[in-house]
Amino acid sequence: MIVKVKNIKIGGGNPLVLIAGPCVIENEKMIFDTAEQIKRIAEELKFPYIFKSSIRKANRTSINSFSGIGDEEAIKILDKVKSEFSIPVLTDIHSVEDIEKIGDAADVLQIPAFLSRQTELLIAAGKSGKCVNIKKGQFLAPDDMKHAAEKVSSTGNNSILLTERGTTFGYHNLVVDMRSLVIMKETGYPVVMDATHAVQLPSKENTSGGEPKFIKPLAKAAVAVGIDALFLEVHPNPKEAKSDAASQLSISELKNLLFVVKEIDQIVKKN
Repeated sequence: MIVKVKNIKIGGGNPLVLIAGPCVIENEKMIFDTAEQIKRIAEELKFPYIFKSSIRKANRTSINSFSGIGDEEAIKILDKVKSEFSIPVLTDIHSVEDIEKIGDAADVLQIPAFLSRQTELLIAAGKSGKCVNIKKGQFLAPDDMKHAAEKVSSTGNNSILLTERGTTFGYHNLVVDMRSLVIMKETGYPVVMDATHAVQLPSKENTSGGEPKFIKPLAKAAVAVGIDALFLEVHPNPKEAKSDAASQLSISELKNLLFVVKEIDQIVKKN
């Protein structure tokens, strides 16, 4: 199946799509600078590109963790990014009410992993008519994702993406089983690999930790399996990020990674 987001085709043997941006909207300048840099790299390497950033992080380890700058301001910034750079935008939703609030500021609505079984939210996202990216819950088997997709498609909306982001492996750890990418693809929907959340060490002390050295190997391996889109949280300075500081990719490392995965993608899809 091919899913269209504006003029971008995802799946069906089309070239790998990049979904990338900071974890959460921290301020307008950082978001604009990052979007501009990623777009420039994507255009240079001829990558179809969708910008991503969350208006709010509703699932935080600690009560003191940063969750956002306020929905109204964050949505305005997303809307500006979309119009200023002429790129599609993806953001998370956490409730049915979020869908109406976001309105036309986003082209793709993302269901967070911990909400991937929430029937009401999935159906409401489907009814929006927008593309819906469902992240696989850390607690789900890959073949369970067909049930989540069915909830969205029951509305008549088949613009669905399924995203792998790691599976709980004991305490404070995730593991990626590359077989899951093949299994989810059997649903017929395009499959995405989130190579950044997959390196998290969840709820480690007061914040989630991470092992960013594994972002590139996981991205390369997933592209070799034959994914349709690569999801990366990218930040100008990950150590200073207000959310997921230990699992975002530095923008300085993005171009080299994309150059390599593009070559892998071309080999895989040529054969």
